[in-house]
Amino acid sequence: MDKNKIIVFDTTLRDGEQSPGCSMNTEEKIKVALQLEKLGVDVIEAGFAAASPGDFDAVSRIAEQVKNSSICSLSRAVENDIKQSGLAVSKAPLHRIHTFIATSPIHMKYKLKMEPDEVIRRAIHAVQYAKTFVDDVEFSFEDAGRSEISFMKEMMDAVIDAGASTINLPDTVGYRLPHELGAMVRELTDYANDRAIISVHNHNDLGLATANTLAAVANGARQIEVTINGLGERAGNSALEEAVMAIKTRKDAFGELYTTINTPELYPTSRLVATITGVEPQQNKAIVGKNAFAHESGIHQDGVLKHQETYEIMRPEDVGVFKDSTLILGKHSGRAAFKDKIAHLGFDKVSDAELNSAFERFKILADKKKEITDDDVRMLITDEALNSGKTYELVGLQISDCSNGMPMAAVSIKKDNEVIQDAAIGDGTMDAIFKTIDRLTGISGELNDYKVISVTEGKDALAKVTTRVTFDENAPSFVGHGLSIDTMLATAKAYLGSVNSYLSQKERLSKKTEHQV
Repeated sequence: MDKNKIIVFDTTLRDGEQSPGCSMNTEEKIKVALQLEKLGVDVIEAGFAAASPGDFDAVSRIAEQVKNSSICSLSRAVENDIKQSGLAVSKAPLHRIHTFIATSPIHMKYKLKMEPDEVIRRAIHAVQYAKTFVDDVEFSFEDAGRSEISFMKEMMDAVIDAGASTINLPDTVGYRLPHELGAMVRELTDYANDRAIISVHNHNDLGLATANTLAAVANGARQIEVTINGLGERAGNSALEEAVMAIKTRKDAFGELYTTINTPELYPTSRLVATITGVEPQQNKAIVGKNAFAHESGIHQDGVLKHQETYEIMRPEDVGVFKDSTLILGKHSGRAAFKDKIAHLGFDKVSDAELNSAFERFKILADKKKEITDDDVRMLITDEALNSGKTYELVGLQISDCSNGMPMAAVSIKKDNEVIQDAAIGDGTMDAIFKTIDRLTGISGELNDYKVISVTEGKDALAKVTTRVTFDENAPSFVGHGLSIDTMLATAKAYLGSVNSYLSQKERLSKKTEHQV
């Protein structure tokens, strides 16, 4: 192993997805995984295969498609969990099983109700069983931040002897301060003595996740577990983009340490994850926030104009934030110019069919919008990819409402080249749209979340609508995406997108069950 390389382990698809309102369907997870591969992530934790048939399906399909990153699945120290993980990642050229058990006194006493000796035996068996499926096994000491050093050393000896090659020390509740976590990592790194790679997984409950991650790296950790945009349970995790750019920017502090992350892909990856989950990074979010490279103060503007480094320690283009190119798109632009633009934006693997469809939508938009920005084009391409393989397609929408009238919506949708139409009255225009779509599809959904954002500025800005809908009781919700200058039209597209996502998942799981039988 190169002792200067920091292994980047991304858990956006596992821990990030556990963030409230951030669940993704299989197709969306595959798109994120392929982008993480393009970003240069070393290990992608694709999910928790034993959690549900949908999770298993997502992990296994990612394993089939990603070639250059190791695909990992999380497992409790339970045989069935480990078996499901082993089966799910088996088709990946590079694969890993990540198994864990709690090691803090409070977790062992109240959650596990197990004595320390029993915890060690369970951990040994978990690693040994995982080794029957893969060569690369990672073991995590859950709540390591509140665990006793002496017990973790005992656990470390046991699981390394059993075959674990990576030991992860999660600060599961974000409790530790940077100097405390750094000291813990230093002691355990010295104790490991190159027998295993020491990893950290820091939560952000006190706003210290990235600071703790960097303190761990400075004290010997050689794997960091991070997420795009810092997504994760509660207050989230250490943000990949922050940790990576800190190591790259502060060579005076980190010396020869490095990652193999393709940093110009940071911003496109952030935008893809935000678009899919519907959770936008705060405007002043480091590295990828809307204001990360914006200067309003006259003093700052003057300084940057004179010399960029007066107020910018990184170049925007280093993280994939490019100023709009000189090639301006409008209604008279041709397909070649459009193709050149999307290539400039990093979409180098767009199929001819996707290109043609996106170009048609671009021409429609250009007739309605005076100026097409890079963000408009980026959203057109992303939206096209997210809504491919549709069961139902929106053909037309007509709505009627007034302050004292009855809100009404008439909707036309197409399925298998057949156009069907219906209309309904609702408590509001949106409710009428949803009720009409429910009647047309024969599927009744419950709206859990609705978000609308403006892609750019101006009265003619594109509206990006995200819906999260539940169709079966006690089942996960499904996300839909809609894009249009007309917010109500984008709303109808998004809700229909949730329906399509639900039907797609249901069909895949049905086929899988039939195949197993």
